[in-house]
Amino acid sequence: MSVQTQTIKESASVPSSEGLVMNLDTSLIYHLDPNRAADVFQKIGSNYELVVVEPTLRAAIREATASHTANALYTGEREMVAKQISDQLTTELNKRGLLVENVLLRDIQLPQTLKSSIESKQQAEQEALAMNFRLQKEKQEAERKRIEAAGIRDFQQIVAQGISPALLEWKGIEATEILAKSANSKIVVIGNPKNGLPLILGQ
Repeated sequence: MSVQTQTIKESASVPSSEGLVMNLDTSLIYHLDPNRAADVFQKIGSNYELVVVEPTLRAAIREATASHTANALYTGEREMVAKQISDQLTTELNKRGLLVENVLLRDIQLPQTLKSSIESKQQAEQEALAMNFRLQKEKQEAERKRIEAAGIRDFQQIVAQGISPALLEWKGIEATEILAKSANSKIVVIGNPKNGLPLILGQ
């Protein structure tokens, strides 16, 4: 009997926890324990794969899928199911002199109506996440604009408070003095002494 790594591929119709029947393709990778090969041959025979491995694999698959919903199996719990099958096979087959290397769930086929329903739900969830993201971005942009507008308003208020008639008149006088000292010819027109400013006209 060979002690090299062997692979069994099993395709089975199995129930989910809610009783839905699915088609599950599974691969079991295992090998015969070299130290117990003689014992396996004496107690089971050379056809140990048919007598022990295949029935044990089918039973482990059915037990694992029966504890999970079809939706969970199709979406996010495949690795968990594979581990559950592997753990059970390891316990059962090791007692018979067979060592499990790995269990792979190659494919899970659901009834078409259920598959379409799950895919529609996933699409709706993705669209909802995208919408929430856009709303969050728009909210952040609105907040940024609000802060920017508040800053501009505060700046304008500060500037408005700092500009008084007296300051404007003083700045006008300073400008008049500078122009009056200029070498260019000009005409200075004096405005209302209460609130007017000199008007400089060049000739």
